[in-house]
Amino acid sequence: MSDFALGNEPVIRLACFFGIFAVMALWEWRAPRRKRSFTRALRWPSNVGIVVLNTILLRIIFPTTAVGLALAGEQSGWGLLNNFGIPFWLAVLGSAMFLDFAIYLQHVMFHAVPALWRLHRMHHADLDFDVTTGARFHPVEIILSMVIKFGVIVALGAPALGVLLFEVLLNATAMFNHANARLPLKLDRVLRLFVVTPDMHRVHHSVLVDETNSNFGFNLPWWDRLFGTYCAQPSKGHEKMRIGIGDFRAERELWLDRMLLQPLRHATKAYALDRRGKDAEH
Repeated sequence: MSDFALGNEPVIRLACFFGIFAVMALWEWRAPRRKRSFTRALRWPSNVGIVVLNTILLRIIFPTTAVGLALAGEQSGWGLLNNFGIPFWLAVLGSAMFLDFAIYLQHVMFHAVPALWRLHRMHHADLDFDVTTGARFHPVEIILSMVIKFGVIVALGAPALGVLLFEVLLNATAMFNHANARLPLKLDRVLRLFVVTPDMHRVHHSVLVDETNSNFGFNLPWWDRLFGTYCAQPSKGHEKMRIGIGDFRAERELWLDRMLLQPLRHATKAYALDRRGKDAEH
């Protein structure tokens, strides 16, 4: 089973991406959580365009995928898990969880360091919140994230199957928890004990700084609760909360060229962990 999964990694990842994207888009259309502020025709071309650009750049810059690097690590004996007699199933699950924790820490770092926030704020500058927001990241941030992920995989000695499991889950949950999809409130309260839900992550996209500086998790919700960055609900409610940041609020800022140039424009102003707890806007 693992040989089949690893041998068909590109097919599995593409099938999961397009399948989950279609399900989330349909869910948003049938049961939206919030009324849209802007049309899909205005936002989606640029948000999807940045995904295409990032995918091309990663293929050009990096000679291997994260799963390919993990396979090389298994063959060469790199990293912690490849040098201890840990049961395979435990290594797979443990590595997927540890990688998720690393992504949580990386996310906090991209808020806390001003230069990194300049890159990451493009993700937050989207003026609506839907499935395409989950893939709206600046190319430089994507490249840095890949370097960090590669370093964690090598140091940990993560098995390739665990890396594939993590990659599929991260892509799936990023689309799920960015979806403008309505969940029954009782179901949401249960689900967010195990996975980051749309209502939980939407708080992170509030224009209010103390809410932006919360709910950093993408997949597992436990890190936010454990490290005190959890916020249950936005102060103004999900229907009335403002999405985005104080800067870049004109429609023209939703175009791809302006998105790519955002790190070079305007001061950083407030950023996470420096202003936490203050009722302010970016």
